[in-house]
Amino acid sequence: MHRNAPLTPEGRLRLCQRILDGWTVAAAAESMNISRQCAHKWWRRYRDEGVAGLVDRSSRPHRCPHQTPARVERRIVALRRSRKLGPARLAGIVGVPASTVHRILVRHGVNRLRWMDRPTGRVIRRIETSRCGELVHIDVKKLARIPEGGGHKMLGRAATRNRPGLGYAHIHTAIDAYSRLAYSEFAGPETAQNCTQFLTRAVAWFATHGITIERILTDNGVGYRSLAWTRRCAELGIRHTRTRPYRPATNGKAERYNRTLADEWAYARLWTSDARRARALDRWLHRYNRRVPLRVGLGPAGWGLGRGAGRPTTTCRRSAGSVMACGRHASVAGSGSREVCVAGRRFALRARPTRERRSRS
Repeated sequence: MHRNAPLTPEGRLRLCQRILDGWTVAAAAESMNISRQCAHKWWRRYRDEGVAGLVDRSSRPHRCPHQTPARVERRIVALRRSRKLGPARLAGIVGVPASTVHRILVRHGVNRLRWMDRPTGRVIRRIETSRCGELVHIDVKKLARIPEGGGHKMLGRAATRNRPGLGYAHIHTAIDAYSRLAYSEFAGPETAQNCTQFLTRAVAWFATHGITIERILTDNGVGYRSLAWTRRCAELGIRHTRTRPYRPATNGKAERYNRTLADEWAYARLWTSDARRARALDRWLHRYNRRVPLRVGLGPAGWGLGRGAGRPTTTCRRSAGSVMACGRHASVAGSGSREVCVAGRRFALRARPTRERRSRS
């Protein structure tokens, strides 16, 4: 419906109510500033279908004799998924104009190759959220423990060949799908007790940042399939969803975080002991979470982070239930400064200096 439409569904109902009250169709049409024929149309639909008849109908025809046959559309989609060809090359194979092939690909949602899984050709379903806490991804990253003096990365395979293994360290992570705010800690093996205790601490940590977790997504680990985990989620009022078996891409945000964790912290340097690497986790996690304003993309274009940006100045006074509004709230603190609220905390931003363009003489 265009913005200058004289009648909305509410206006059409008001028109019919006036006719029911004894107005003539011509008088009701004149009062609504429409033609008598238009008023007759809505009055007739109201008598036949009631209030449901006042809603806009689809303008698509009931039948289209020259439409591309369904079997041709199925062949085009199958070729697109198997051979990854464009409309121009598919048009020469099936004998259909390229413009028609493009419309068919758009109708079936396979017009963009980046939307498809390359090996299988299936359309990838993206998980999108609109507010903080709507979905939190939880996963566990296993890292081999480092013996005193360094491991094979520092001393080589030959020097550590006869050393007994020290086992693995388990890093449990919870990352918010909307803001990418992350919480990680060493919580032990993936047992039911360790997983439920980590969930309790993660919920409390996110609550201190003004985020209430509504739903969590995990894999099919033993701790996440336990009865204790199910009971704890019910106590906290959190809806739990598990990925399909052997589908780690569904929990992709946590998997990508684990890769960043390994590249920027676990394997970023040569560690001489497992304790030194563990102590560095908190510092790295603090730097990672300071990049939240950059990833959320708050503020209009042209605003950038200056030196010292991202430091929390004061705690936001908005309620925890208005995290989304708080995340998009921004107040100008002066001509050269700006503050934005992210996850209940206020961050100071500064505008990028603009260069004056010299006029040519």
